[in-house]
Amino acid sequence: MAAALLTTAAFAPQAIQAWRSRSTKDVSLAMFTLMVTGLTLWLIYGILINDLPLILANAVTLIFASAILVAKIRFH
Repeated sequence: MAAALLTTAAFAPQAIQAWRSRSTKDVSLAMFTLMVTGLTLWLIYGILINDLPLILANAVTLIFASAILVAKIRFH
């Protein structure tokens, strides 16, 4: 659970900064597209095996990573 919490929380500062500054110049579109795709697959897997920590960690991380990806597309 500690690992899930830390890796999930790691995306929050970047998401907040991207939306506050309206700048995503140094954010990689390819990396966040791959990350969102991977997180979606992990979330689906967690749902299929009914693993609550896996579901929660990937759902929250998916929200943060998606916010960064949307900001990258929107403010590009």
